[in-house]
Amino acid sequence: MIAVIDYGAGNIQSVVKALKFIGCDCIVTNKKEELLKADGAIMPGVGSFGDSMDSMIKTGAKDAVLEFIERERPFLGICLGLQLLFPESEESPNAKGLGLLDGTITKIPANTGLKIPHMGWNSLKILKHDGIFKGIEGEPYVYFVHSYFLTAQDQSIVSAQTEYGVKIDASVRKDNIFATQFHPEKSGKVGLQILQNFIDITKR
Repeated sequence: MIAVIDYGAGNIQSVVKALKFIGCDCIVTNKKEELLKADGAIMPGVGSFGDSMDSMIKTGAKDAVLEFIERERPFLGICLGLQLLFPESEESPNAKGLGLLDGTITKIPANTGLKIPHMGWNSLKILKHDGIFKGIEGEPYVYFVHSYFLTAQDQSIVSAQTEYGVKIDASVRKDNIFATQFHPEKSGKVGLQILQNFIDITKR
């Protein structure tokens, strides 16, 4: 069973639809007792960093997520769900993130001549061909929607990157934590394979 975490700011239905398409049982919840029974958890996210952290605190999702990860269960953050794993974001200077990983979240520079937000398909340079990228070859295209991007402090946790005027750390992994800046649930066959790989990890 996969728990899709609902803290009032997630892109819930498209993730649930993708999981059901590949035959995965899932539950949408923000309750700690339900989350802790799950084999793995996915935290989607759209919206602003600060508002989402406020929502996580108000719904109790913050404490639930921290305990889930502390118990070394497989966890996947998607888009804003990646950014919230870090201490802070330039988007919401007064907000404190979960602080589970180290890095900076900054706005894509306006002087690149590219449209912001970064919206649409872009290629990935996969650095670690295991974990959620097992069996995925070449430089696959995946779907992005974001204006802020990660630069990880410890580059050893970066599992994939992309370019959009700047180098973007598009996916990270540390222990039981996986996260993607792009949306696997909107990334066609490649995205479904990434979700299936995550599900397979939860069964080990």
